[in-house]
Amino acid sequence: MRSYHVVVVGAGGAGLRTAIECARDPSIRVAVVSKVYPTRSHTGAAQGGLNAALGNAIPQDSPEAHAFDTIKGSDFLADQDAVYFMCRNAPDVVYELDRWGVPFSRMEDGRIAQRPFGGASFPRTVYSADRTGHVLLHTLFEQALARENIDFFNEFFLLDLIHNGQRVKGVSLYDIKNGEVVNLRAKAVVLATGGFARIYWQRSTNAIGNTGDGVAVALLNGMPLKDIEFIQFHPTGLAKTGILLSEACRGEGGYLINKLGERFMARYAPEKMELAPRDMVSRAIEYEIKEGRGFGEGTSAYVLLDLRHLGEEKIKERLPQVRQLAIDFEGVDPVYDPVPIRPTAHYCMGGIHVENYMTSSTPLEGLYAVGECACVSVHGANRLGGNSLIELLVFGKFCGISAREYARQVDFPELSPGEESKGREFIENLMKREGYERLADVRKRMGEVTWGKMGIFRDEKSLTSAYEELSELLERWERIPVVDKSKVFNTNLIELLELRNMLHLGRAVAYCALQRRESRGGHYREDYPERDDENFLKHTLVWQEGDELKIDYMEVKITHHQPAERKY
Repeated sequence: MRSYHVVVVGAGGAGLRTAIECARDPSIRVAVVSKVYPTRSHTGAAQGGLNAALGNAIPQDSPEAHAFDTIKGSDFLADQDAVYFMCRNAPDVVYELDRWGVPFSRMEDGRIAQRPFGGASFPRTVYSADRTGHVLLHTLFEQALARENIDFFNEFFLLDLIHNGQRVKGVSLYDIKNGEVVNLRAKAVVLATGGFARIYWQRSTNAIGNTGDGVAVALLNGMPLKDIEFIQFHPTGLAKTGILLSEACRGEGGYLINKLGERFMARYAPEKMELAPRDMVSRAIEYEIKEGRGFGEGTSAYVLLDLRHLGEEKIKERLPQVRQLAIDFEGVDPVYDPVPIRPTAHYCMGGIHVENYMTSSTPLEGLYAVGECACVSVHGANRLGGNSLIELLVFGKFCGISAREYARQVDFPELSPGEESKGREFIENLMKREGYERLADVRKRMGEVTWGKMGIFRDEKSLTSAYEELSELLERWERIPVVDKSKVFNTNLIELLELRNMLHLGRAVAYCALQRRESRGGHYREDYPERDDENFLKHTLVWQEGDELKIDYMEVKITHHQPAERKY
């Protein structure tokens, strides 16, 4: 069994930034575990940019303005001390990336360019055309590869945490390449496994592997998750596939048009128009479709994203990937024609409960969580575009410092025989399992339930039905056999493990959404359409005891701005 001071699970932006910081001390040995090759991580799909108050576009911008916009955008559910910490550290993180070689788009005078994004009072989104996540991920991977004390475990699936209830001891992994179960002993473990918006199976911007593995493992080990009822639906997914068209489309000046030719956002956000926060824009699109002002009918209905007035040169320079995606997957060239779009599941505001935002520590000693799999909480009920990349970079840096310092102070834990064999026995039993259910059928039904009953619009009846049916699907999962008995790249087994994770998380989302009897940010209840600060200005905590979910609440940290009506 191999031992490391720190094991980081996940090799996207959050995991790589954490590992780089851990490895600044050459005596600290770091393992980075990823179920895909690191440059295939979902950070690479981020298009629009990251927020930092550099003041390059408008000098009056400031970290304080960034923080206020973030808090207002969160519908006042974000912890304000954590938000200010992120916003004040954001500029230094961006300049560090610049020194590392990220090819940011530039102003004519050579300074880093900044574009407007939804919910922002100034143009503060730093970008690299519409491939920001791609260049960021490759730069971080290069930096990690240059550290000799970082080892990569690529194409390993996270099976479980090894712990004794008080302290983490390591991780149990499945080697996808050869079917072996491998344990890594560790002083500290960092979960950086990304989000779980793929629970909306048929319509999501997320990579097929964004199945919430780290979040589900935390839940199944009795750890609390926070605010997971808050799912962000991005307004501009391609109508046929749900593939993301970046918020940069609207940041550069794109229009949203209904079948009457109206820029309908004037009805919902007369000042910000298309640059209102994502939850508002997504609901507005769905309202237009409901009222018969969309194109088409039912699940194939859509509105239009019009970029033609931007001109061919600007589209090719600023939005090249957006243009190519529209051509490849919708058959439309935005230089000449408007693009059919409709909201699509995009991001999870909630995740593993982080107790201390400055360290990213969780209630289990030695375990940390960072990035989309964690809830710090800086996004509250709705994330502003451009805040996800800056979150994983800022908190990844400080998580790395904390995990490194913790690993210096403690001894390696000892693993019992039972702890060492648990993962192997689980896989052996799963491979022997017999049953008659089909994986594809259960997964398809999961997607129908999540999108149809716990999507943009929710109510008591739909959420109750979603919770009950997802519980039934978990029972059906127990009757799905592993048809493929091979050990080499057994995708049948991996998909079965991922499905279990998604079902547990989907059920927990429905359960928390059912209890939150108000509308706030990305959580909209048609039977409770108003925000209720008196009863629900608080974070949801959910955890699992046996097969039963338990729920509790904790106060939001309000340090600077009192909750107010959110107008744009």
